[in-house]
Amino acid sequence: MAPRFNRARLITEDDRHYRQFLEQIMLARQNQRAMRPPRERDLFGGEAEKALRLWLAQHRELSERRILEYEERRGHSWSRKYRELDAVTIEGRFIHVFEIKASRTAKALLRAQEQLDETRQILSLLFPRVATTILFVDTGIPTAKEVAAIMAEPQAPEKPPMTLDNVLLAQPSLHLATSMADLSEEPGVINLLLFTIQDIIDMVGAEHLHLNWDADEEVQQELIEGQHREDTSVQAPAEPVQEEEESPFAIALRKAMERRQKE
Repeated sequence: MAPRFNRARLITEDDRHYRQFLEQIMLARQNQRAMRPPRERDLFGGEAEKALRLWLAQHRELSERRILEYEERRGHSWSRKYRELDAVTIEGRFIHVFEIKASRTAKALLRAQEQLDETRQILSLLFPRVATTILFVDTGIPTAKEVAAIMAEPQAPEKPPMTLDNVLLAQPSLHLATSMADLSEEPGVINLLLFTIQDIIDMVGAEHLHLNWDADEEVQQELIEGQHREDTSVQAPAEPVQEEEESPFAIALRKAMERRQKE
């Protein structure tokens, strides 16, 4: 089988070609329609990533070379691409890549796993040993009890939302680690370190985090209601709200979270 990836390089954010690539993206965005403001959850995700990168730096020496440049084959041609790695440690010919996610859906873990599997393939062109770890902030993944409650709702989804246990049982390559000392460096293993919202609050303080997620639901409802009203203005259309994975049952999930907070 022909190789899918080629010409890999691990570079810093100051790389000239990478800066040109970013400038092209910014120019393209200037010609696009107005975008909706970022959600509170989205902002928290970025803040959690920064907090966990600082936390990692207390345990490992992080490399500034965390931009992965590579070529990917599409048909008979190759295209240059870039991938920003959340955190990287390098010791000689050994590299450890960390992917940071904050989500209320267990499916986000599967996406992170796919990303790291692909990243490992590319980095294997440069390093004979590649270890991978997911730092995952659980912002409300339903428990088995909450899933049962969701499925008992009158407008329950066709399929029940996944729990963390579902993912761990279905993905034997995921190693649930208890600490940094428990991380595996075996090939093919993806470590998983779990964090709570409170863990992130303890790291940086609630005053430095966007935690008013109820406002996201209010904006979503306003946009949904606005679709049913005729708008004769010439303003740019609003961007649709993008739910993470649970859009068919977002309301049911919110009810489950409210029940959890009352318990």
